[in-house]
Amino acid sequence: MNGYEDIVYDPDIEVLILESEAMPTAFLENNPYIKYKTTVTGGYTILYVHRDDIEQIISNTVGYSSNVFPLVLGLLGSADLESSGILQVHRQPFLNLMGSGVLLGIVSTGIDYTQAAFRYEDGSSKIQYIWDQTIRGGAPEGFYYGTQYDNQTINSALLLENPRQAVPHVDSVGHGTFLASVAASRESGQYIGAAPDSELIVVKLKRARPTEYRRYLIPVSQQNAFSSADIIMGVEYIISKAAQLGRPVAICIPLGTNIGAHDGGSTLEGYLSRVASIVGTAVCVAAGNEAQAGHHTNIKLSGTGDTKNIEIRVGDGFEDVNIAMWNFAADRMSVAVTSPAGEHVTRVPARSGTTYTQRLILERSTVLVEYQFPAGKYSVQYTKIHILSATPGIWKITVYGDSVLDGGFHMWLPMTGFINPETVFLAPKPNYTTTIPATSTGVIACGAYNSLDGSLSPTSSWGPSRLQLIRPDLVAPGVDVGGIFPGGPGKMSGTSVSAAITAGACALMLQWGIVEGNDPSLESYRIRADLITGCSRDPGREYPNNQWGYGRLNLYNTFQMLRPH
Repeated sequence: MNGYEDIVYDPDIEVLILESEAMPTAFLENNPYIKYKTTVTGGYTILYVHRDDIEQIISNTVGYSSNVFPLVLGLLGSADLESSGILQVHRQPFLNLMGSGVLLGIVSTGIDYTQAAFRYEDGSSKIQYIWDQTIRGGAPEGFYYGTQYDNQTINSALLLENPRQAVPHVDSVGHGTFLASVAASRESGQYIGAAPDSELIVVKLKRARPTEYRRYLIPVSQQNAFSSADIIMGVEYIISKAAQLGRPVAICIPLGTNIGAHDGGSTLEGYLSRVASIVGTAVCVAAGNEAQAGHHTNIKLSGTGDTKNIEIRVGDGFEDVNIAMWNFAADRMSVAVTSPAGEHVTRVPARSGTTYTQRLILERSTVLVEYQFPAGKYSVQYTKIHILSATPGIWKITVYGDSVLDGGFHMWLPMTGFINPETVFLAPKPNYTTTIPATSTGVIACGAYNSLDGSLSPTSSWGPSRLQLIRPDLVAPGVDVGGIFPGGPGKMSGTSVSAAITAGACALMLQWGIVEGNDPSLESYRIRADLITGCSRDPGREYPNNQWGYGRLNLYNTFQMLRPH
C-alpha cells in the first residue's frame, strides 16, 4: 500500500471521479495511464492519473467535462437543544433516547480526543475510529492513504502522560471538535450533546491538491479547502466501519462549495444521494452561510438577441477571480467582458471545449473564457470566466442570447473564505445560495436560526436548488451555539452547527427505529420526511419556503406525530 500512498500525496497526480457507466471496463482494466483506482458506493470510480496523461483518460471516456474533476469545499461554521425538542426526548421516560447503539460520523478537521466530553466515566474514549488523512503510514484496511486510530489505540494513548506521543492526531482548527461536542458530548449541563450515548467515527480531511487550488483559483493562504474525492472517501470509510460494527450511523457533512451547477448533478451530490438510501444511515448536510455574501446572481434574457449586463466589484489586492455561469441546455449564450479601465474582451463565440485567453493592455489582468456544453449530469451549458490578477473596481460581463427558449441563467462567485470578501456582485440575489452538496436529493439539508429570538440567521443560505427543490429542508439552532473547542468551551455560528445538531437528532431516531426495532427500515429519506412532519412552524408564514424550509427542527414533535392516532 505504500506505493499507492505515494501516488495519493504526489502533487503531480490529478484525481478524476466518474460514474461507472462513463468508462468502458476494458479501458479501465488495461490502461497504463491509470496509476490507481478505487470504486465506492453507487459505482463511482476514483482515478489517480499523472497530470501529463489526463487528456488521454478524458478523451477516451466521457470527453472533457468539469463534472469529472473533484470539487473543492470549505467549512461552513465560523446549543440550544431545548428549542429543537431534543432534551424533551432525552427526558421522556417512554422514549429515553440518548443515542445508545448508534454511531455518529463527522467529516471535518478531526477531533481533540483528549477532551473529557468524549470519554466515559472510567476515562476510556467513546471514539471508535479516527481516520486522519493528513498522517501517512497507517492506512485503514481497504483504503490506501492516511492513518487509522482505533478505540483500543486511543485508549492506550489516553493512559500516557502525553497521549499524542502514541496518537499524534490533532484538530488544529477546532471545527470538527466543536461539532462532535454539539452532536455527541457526554458533558453534563449546558455542553451535553444531542446524542450523548452515541459513539464517534471521525475523519480528518487532508488539504486539497495544488492542481485543485489552481483549477478553481482558490487562494493558497486558505488552509481549509478540501477535495470532494477525499470527502467521498471519508464518508465511504464511515459507512464501511458502521457496517463492520453492525450499527446504524448518522453522518454530518459540515462542508460546502459554490463550485458546480447547484442541481444535484455533481458526482459528490450523486454519491451522497446513494449513501442516503442505505438502511440505517442518515446524512445531514449544512446548507451554507451565503445568503448575504453577494456571491450569487441570476437574471433572465427575454429571447434570442437579448443582452444583459452583470457587474462585479472586485476588491483590492489584484486577486484571481473565478466566475461560473450556468444556463439550461435549451439555450445557447455567449459572453463579453469589460474591465474597470474600459478595456473590452470582445464577445467570445460559444463553442464547446474551446478556451479564449486575452491579456489586457492597459491593465495587468488576463481574462479567460471557456464554454462547456453539454456539461454536468443534466447537459446544461457551463461558462467559465477567470480574471487573473483582476484590477480592483467594477468589471462588467455582458451575456448574449445566441439562441433562447428559457432565457434564465445563474452566476456564482466562490463561497466565503475562497474569495476576497469585498468581491461581490453589485446586484446579488440571496436565492439559490444553498451550497453544494446540500443541493443533493435525499440528504437532510440544514439551515440555521437563532434559538434565542426565533429569527433566521442572516447568513443562512436560501434555496431553492437550481432544479427548484426546496432548500433547506429545515432549520436548527446555528447562532452563538455553545460547545467545546480543543482549548475549552466557546461558541460557534453557522449551518455547520445546525447540521451537527440535526445529525444528533437523527442518531436518536436511528436508536428508536433500528436499535430498538420500532422501524428497522429507517434511512435518510424516511428520517427527512419524519423530521419535516414534526417541524415547528410559525402562524402567518407560508411553508415550505426557501429560507426556513419546512420549519424549525422539533424532534419531540416528530415522535408525537409518529404515535398512532
